[in-house]
Parts: sequence; structure tokens; C-alpha cells
Amino acid sequence: MMVVTGATGHIGNVLGREVRARGQGVRALVMPAEDDRPLEGLDVELVHGDVRHLPSLKAAFTGVDVVFHLAGIVTIMPGMRAILEAVNVGGVRNVIDACRAAGVRRLVYTSSVHAIAEPSHGTVIDESQPFDPDQVLGDYARSKARATLLLLDEVRKGGLDAVVCCPTGVIGPWDYRISNIGQLILDLASGHLRSYVRGAYDFVDVRDVATGLILAAERGQSGHHYILSGAQVQVPELMKELERNIGYKAPGYEIPSGIARAAGVLAGVYYRVMRRRPVFTAYSIDVLTSNSQVSSARAREELGFTARRWQDSIRDHVEWFRAEGMLPTRS
Repeated sequence: MMVVTGATGHIGNVLGREVRARGQGVRALVMPAEDDRPLEGLDVELVHGDVRHLPSLKAAFTGVDVVFHLAGIVTIMPGMRAILEAVNVGGVRNVIDACRAAGVRRLVYTSSVHAIAEPSHGTVIDESQPFDPDQVLGDYARSKARATLLLLDEVRKGGLDAVVCCPTGVIGPWDYRISNIGQLILDLASGHLRSYVRGAYDFVDVRDVATGLILAAERGQSGHHYILSGAQVQVPELMKELERNIGYKAPGYEIPSGIARAAGVLAGVYYRVMRRRPVFTAYSIDVLTSNSQVSSARAREELGFTARRWQDSIRDHVEWFRAEGMLPTRS
């Protein structure tokens, strides 16, 4: 039996599907009163719990061989430091304690490539760079760096077998809760996306990440971390591919990154007031213009990780939205 925390999330629900496809049992941990539609029709054991509540984790982890810890807050919005600390850092501390109490054999933690200290442009990001909260962009990345360092320190102390995986930007189907890239797709389809900012990002398919997590559970070395990356994609390339798959013209107006970043500071307030998932903020502009040359060589060599073409992932992402009736059409 394997536990998946954050089981209704993008990676979480796809991981649950992949584990079940391999004939293994899944205990899906979800928040009380959380919408469990992403798990609908899946043969999984549904349990309620909160990573901030240690007793609920101890109960959920009882009799379990492997815990995949994915629950956390992913955000590009400012002003979220306290909740990020409580869930992303405090949650890892509770997961570690619960794993020890329940005698879990292995913990696989999903961190982020953004938790790794970013080298200057021209240097490839790999596992040789450290996790350093003081050398990453934004509160989200700082929380993931702090959580990862906490976990690796506990492995060094002994009594905990754990592996860390660091995905890049996740794309692909079963995006029920609408990821940042998912919102970009929907905004382009609806006509709300009217401009873009030049930059680049590394994208990896959610199905490949799920497989990578399983490989980490099977083959990863305790105390090691593995980057799960796909391909670096320039924003104009992404716009053309979305246009091809959605069927509507992508925006052709490019906003200079400096102007976009200044506007992004105000955009955070707008998205909060309008209660809309943000597409761009000052943080997201910083990410697009940061170093996104990433290597998954260690994961390929030690785990057997592979990544499909990003164009296929975008196609499947758009088609999944279309099949679910979530892709807007213009009159």
C-alpha cells in the first residue's frame, strides 16, 4: 500500500492513476471537505487528513510501505509567506514524524527545481547546486528549499529513508484544479490573453513526473535528489504551439519584461480582488527571465527517467480540457 498526499492535485491524481495501473494499492490523503472529483472512478482508498495535523497523518500512514508527499501550496502570488511556511515546511516536518511513527519504509518528497539555488545564465542547473532559501526567487521557492533541507537533514540523522524529486514546470492532462499553465491555455482560448513576455521555461509532462516518482521509490538512493525536467521552451514557441492546438490566434504583442514586471506588481492585487488564478505577477516574470537550462541527467542515469516531447504534452493538455468541456469557445 502506498499513500499519496495532495492526491487531488495535478501530479497527485496522475500519480494515483499510474500506481493503480501497476496493480498497487493507493491510499489517497485529501483535506476534509475537499473536492475529490479528480479521484472519481479511481479504485483508491480515500482518507481525510491535513499535513498540519500530525495525528491524521499517523493514522493515514499506518500499514503503509511508501509515502509520496505532494501536498503543499504552489503559488505565484505575493503575501503568502505564513501559509507557505505552515503547509510546505511544517507539513514536511509532520510527514517525517508520521513516517517514523508508522514505520514507513520509504518517503518520496516532491520538492521543486525552484528550491535549488539558481546559477547564472549559461550554467546548467543540476544536482550540484545546493538548496538555499537565500538564493532562490520568491516565498514559494524559499519554503520548498527550507522543507527540502529539513528533510535531508533528518535523513542524515538516521532512521529515515527518503528521496527528493524536483520537477520543473508541469504540463499535461488531468488538470482538474487548473494549474498556472492550464490557466494560460484557458485564457488564450477565451481571448483574455492579449500579450506575452519573452522568456523561457522548462516544461515536463505530468505523466512523466508521476513515473519518475515511482522510479524514485523503486531505485532512488536515500538522501539523493533528482531533477525531473523535460525541455526548455521559449515563450514565442509556446504561443505558436498553443495557437496550433486551440485553433485561435495567439497574441502577437510582446511586452518588454521590465514593463511587464512593473505591471505584475499591481496584477497581484487585481487577481486577489477578482478571485482569479493569476497568469502573470512580478514573480512569474522573474521566473520567465531567469535561468531555465535544466538537466535531468542524474534521474535518467540512476532512475531510468524519460520525458516525452513537450509538444505532445501541450496537445494532450488542450485536448483533455476540450474533452472535459472546460475549453472556452468564442462566439
